[in-house]
Amino acid sequence: MSQERVVELLKKSEALLEGHFLLSSGRHSGCYCQCARLLMHPEMANEVLSGVADQVRDLNITAVCGPAMGGIIVSYELARQLGVTSIFTERVDNQMQLRRGFSVSNGDRVLIAEDVVTTGKSTMETVRVLEEFGAEVVGVACVADRRSEDCAFALPVYAAAKLNIESYDAEACPLCAAGAGAPLKPGSRKM
Repeated sequence: MSQERVVELLKKSEALLEGHFLLSSGRHSGCYCQCARLLMHPEMANEVLSGVADQVRDLNITAVCGPAMGGIIVSYELARQLGVTSIFTERVDNQMQLRRGFSVSNGDRVLIAEDVVTTGKSTMETVRVLEEFGAEVVGVACVADRRSEDCAFALPVYAAAKLNIESYDAEACPLCAAGAGAPLKPGSRKM
């Protein structure tokens, strides 16, 4: 699937928002990708993630793990298309954990699934959890990769689309300087 088609579906589903946003990383942005708006349409989720599934099909994945909240539906849809298990991590006392009877072990090859990757903070927390149980994390799949060029990342990223959306340190945010008011926090992570 082409990047243009993914962006078309993000716009059609009203997943690309403009305004003043507080990201989970603490940074500010004038644009936010609310993938839940896309993922609420199963046919769109299937279409967008089929391209990602094609990118990872030969990695011998045994499970897909999505950090809650944003990665749960992405994990499920990718696992469905790949014919493997879908699990997720979630925060307990602000720490990522495997719960609900989910487990991985030595020999498992796990793909992490995210809706949007910006700084990779949730991803790396999930990597640590999975590796503590002996699993090998083989990469990260996402709907939107919005990492900046200076964002170092140790894992390969398989994205439906690469979005070049600027983000700013809160202290240097041009939206704040222009009087945009307090940023909205659409994500699920507690700050």
